[in-house]
Amino acid sequence: MGITKSELFSDKKNTLATMFKVLAHPARLAILQYIINQKACICNDLVEELGLAQATISQHLKELKTSGLIQGTIEGKSVCYCIDDAVWKDFSEEFKDFFAQNIDLKKCC
Repeated sequence: MGITKSELFSDKKNTLATMFKVLAHPARLAILQYIINQKACICNDLVEELGLAQATISQHLKELKTSGLIQGTIEGKSVCYCIDDAVWKDFSEEFKDFFAQNIDLKKCC
């Protein structure tokens, strides 16, 4: 595995790269979209909804939870997940700032 040399870059760039990485898998996007569409915490089985193996979904939920995008609470034998509003807004602001940069290119391509 290659070395990323992330220490060469600013904390802001490393944070943004981590945010992009969290969202860089279609299964994680599907999980987030499902939670958003439910307009509530989800406690039901995502396996049936997404058609992925339980182990795969668990790994993606772990990544989303580690990033802070989702929160999980244990209710009985199930874990309920919801979007963390504050972290969602942080992601949104970081992406907005990144994509709002003016790219005034000279006609070079």
